[in-house]
Amino acid sequence: MDFEVLKTKFFEALDREGGSVSAAARAVGVNRNTSFGWARQAGVRGRGKSGTSGHPGRAEYERLRALHPRFLNVTERETIADMHRAGHSLRAIGRALGRPASTVKREIDARAVDGVYRPHRAQRAWAESRSRPKASELAADGPLRRYVEDKLCERWSPQQISHAVVIEFPDDENMRVSPEKLYQAVYVQARGGLRREIAEAPRSGCTRRKPHRGPEQRTRRFVDEMVMISERPAEVEDRAVSGHGEGDLIVGPRSDSAIVTLVERSTRYVMLGHLPGGHTAEEVRDVPVPLIQTLPEHLRGSLTWDRGCETAAHQQFTVATGVPVYVCDPHSPWQRGSNENTNGPLRQYFPKGTDLSVHSAEDLEHVARQLNGRPRKTLGWKPPAERLRDLLTAA
Repeated sequence: MDFEVLKTKFFEALDREGGSVSAAARAVGVNRNTSFGWARQAGVRGRGKSGTSGHPGRAEYERLRALHPRFLNVTERETIADMHRAGHSLRAIGRALGRPASTVKREIDARAVDGVYRPHRAQRAWAESRSRPKASELAADGPLRRYVEDKLCERWSPQQISHAVVIEFPDDENMRVSPEKLYQAVYVQARGGLRREIAEAPRSGCTRRKPHRGPEQRTRRFVDEMVMISERPAEVEDRAVSGHGEGDLIVGPRSDSAIVTLVERSTRYVMLGHLPGGHTAEEVRDVPVPLIQTLPEHLRGSLTWDRGCETAAHQQFTVATGVPVYVCDPHSPWQRGSNENTNGPLRQYFPKGTDLSVHSAEDLEHVARQLNGRPRKTLGWKPPAERLRDLLTAA
């Protein structure tokens, strides 16, 4: 059996046997001298003849055994004692332990008695000096707790309460509480001590703390790797080559319905797709496919889209149509200028706040035909439909 596993079983048996080291040793089959050594290392006094026990309990054993590597353990303290007694330098002892010499010096200076360093006594002294959990300032009834409860019921935030209590009680050091202590009192009932109805008073309405993940821990928006707009061919930028489009959505209230808008960059030709039931990645992937396939192959150059969740299936769209998709930089709508300028006129037909699901595919085709028939200043006052027809005729 693994040494650490056996040691764990010994301490568990010590709890069951009421602190009797001998009984715990027999229960797990450990030599009596070994078990007493473990008990001494943990600072545990075995049960005496009177039947009383000085052991601190299972929680203390767990705390002493699960030490962070930065803490010296009893084996390292024994090494310090042996090498110090043999006359080795602090640096030599530090190299043997893999620790700085300053750590060894502080340990000897702090734990030696009359110039003699004894490792087991040093271990017990260190264990007794470790910080113990303290009760929260709000655990007991008093002016601070009543003040906090009153302000929470008035929907004050923990930060507001923490600063206000200093202003209202500038000379009373007992009337102090940090925002973190308040959050612990609200979210951790066993630690905070506030009543459940008070804990539900925060403005957020949450009674549990939500973890905030860093950028490296967040779920990726795109399963397939994004192809950024910086990788788009330079010929697309100056609009000299036709067949490169821009895509976006206009969304109805509560995002229940949407319309796909596709705009060809050089001719400003508009195509609209119907999304009456939502705009998931799969729906947005499927709707533009038949729209793109109505164009001849030489006008299927690329598609630039917003950085939204609805484009998560962009690689599947590329496989179906042969059209590569490029994603804009965050918060950069001007990188799809043609599409953004087209969404404004579209709101004449589909005002904001209106249900877009009531419009049929035929309605969208009618609106697209009207937009493509309007003369555009940027096209020399020619309509997009005429410019597209000229391209097809030349081809």
